[in-house]
Amino acid sequence: MITIWQRLTDSTINAVTMPSHKSFRTKQKLAKAQKQNRPVPQWIRLRTGNTIRYNAKRRHWRKTRIGI
Repeated sequence: MITIWQRLTDSTINAVTMPSHKSFRTKQKLAKAQKQNRPVPQWIRLRTGNTIRYNAKRRHWRKTRIGI
């Protein structure tokens, strides 16, 4: 079980190690993660015979890290 203190220290370590001038590859990965992190469009939910209700791979910026 991860305590709140461990989570805070992990995020601060990530914030310290992440440079403000990112490489192009890092920027591409962040852009891809940002595009994937959105809800399912409403028109897809309304299609006939649809079983998709929500995006199961949704990620919260503070709870789950990308791992770059």
